[in-house]
Amino acid sequence: MYKIQVLNEIAQQGLQRFSASLYQVSEQQAEPDALLLRSHQLHQQPIASSVLAIARAGVGVNNIPIAAMSQAGIPVFNAPGANANAVKELVLAGLLLACRNICQGWLFARELAGDHDHFNQQVEAGKKQFAGYELPGRTLGIIGLGAVGVAVANAAASLGMRVIGYDPAITVERAWQLSANVQQATSLQEVIKAADFLTVHVPLIEATRAMIGVEQLAAMKSNAVLLNFARAEIIDEKAVVSALDASQLYAYINDFPSTLLQAHPRVICLPHLGASTVEAEENCAVMVIDNLRSYLELGNIHCSVNFPDVTLSTQPGARLCIANLNIPNMVGQISAQLAKQGVNIIELANKSRGDFAYTLLAINCELEQEVIATLNQIDGVLRVRQVVV
Repeated sequence: MYKIQVLNEIAQQGLQRFSASLYQVSEQQAEPDALLLRSHQLHQQPIASSVLAIARAGVGVNNIPIAAMSQAGIPVFNAPGANANAVKELVLAGLLLACRNICQGWLFARELAGDHDHFNQQVEAGKKQFAGYELPGRTLGIIGLGAVGVAVANAAASLGMRVIGYDPAITVERAWQLSANVQQATSLQEVIKAADFLTVHVPLIEATRAMIGVEQLAAMKSNAVLLNFARAEIIDEKAVVSALDASQLYAYINDFPSTLLQAHPRVICLPHLGASTVEAEENCAVMVIDNLRSYLELGNIHCSVNFPDVTLSTQPGARLCIANLNIPNMVGQISAQLAKQGVNIIELANKSRGDFAYTLLAINCELEQEVIATLNQIDGVLRVRQVVV
């Protein structure tokens, strides 16, 4: 019986994927096998030694201590692409909010007073100040061409916008999905200078923290709109306010309200609505729980942020799941220890990701705990787990 501790509200469509005969799912677990969460902060919370995996029903994982989990041999799963459509739709809404002055016009109309004739006179007299412009022919610059970035790029291109994207680490899968009408930028500076609208779709890591700051804003067109539906810290808010006040930037549309931005007349803040749709929450829950189950029951890894994708063909028998450092002769040492015990390896998969690797073996018999303890003592091995399929 696997014990799953749920730290946030998770869509029932996802939770129903846990078989009652194999899983015990609740908010309180003394020794959980896995943690399932959305926005719950784990940085200051001790992680039980029983935890084998952490699953985030969403994309961003900055609320999880990834480095510490990697060292402990604990894969962290997320749901890339599961909320891409929801975020894409909100970005498109952000483009329209900016170019058509919708929020300003709505607030103006709400504050009108007087009888019927006077009311209508005010409408006609005031609407001129909210005149905007249309999207076709305008240039949308996109930084980051993952699932969301590609979805936004393709949608914007279909609306008649010129789209230029920058992502030096774009995957082959995403490149195939990208519309042929999207132009590739060769540098961050190129896409920033070209954009009438600039939208960022990158994860929050040290390399992307405040990646749009004073220098980048100064390089943008003075009538450009900046959109941020990724993470607040990717944009230097103080630099944005200064650029807006100096008319270096036309507007900032974002999903992350703050006391600094809230009252600025050229800022529209939404309360982190990017993935807040029924469909996105269900998609994220289903995707991450399916991958968590595959890891717990079969040892397979798919969509982990800290370990590589590794799977074996499904066949009955014992499996060894070994998280290890990416160092020479690791597979050789593991194989040698198994050979000493007369254990035959039926199938083996080993892949690395940066400093870490994962080795998954199908073997011809179940191992005693003493043998597993011996494997755990190999220098560079982080965690060994046996599952029986």
